Amino acid sequence: MTTTATPVLAQWFEYMDSEDPDRVLGMISDDFVMSVQFSKGAGQSAEFIGDRAGLVGYLEQREKSVLVHHIDIGVTAGGCEMVLGRTTRDGAFEASFTATAQIDEKGLVRRLLIARTPEVSFD
Repeated sequence: MTTTATPVLAQWFEYMDSEDPDRVLGMISDDFVMSVQFSKGAGQSAEFIGDRAGLVGYLEQREKSVLVHHIDIGVTAGGCEMVLGRTTRDGAFEASFTATAQIDEKGLVRRLLIARTPEVSFD
């Protein structure tokens, strides 16, 4: 990852790429709400939604330390961090993703919206 414009999301994806992605649970506010739109391509997708329990469920079904998130563009505006990036598996492109996080006054993630697809590459 190569962005300092979005420090919270940079940390989030660093944790998600690690052996201990559950550390993101310490980054969320008490009123956290999320939606992760996850496409595997060819019209096959799933949505993971909810609060802390929804995030726990999402974390439980993920592969650990397999994908690497690369933030290519990041901006902060109006209390939100927004990124465009890609994931790689063994160095090869897997999917593009966007993520937007609303950050509270304590620096915690209050709202999180992520969408990913292998169908579009921004190369």
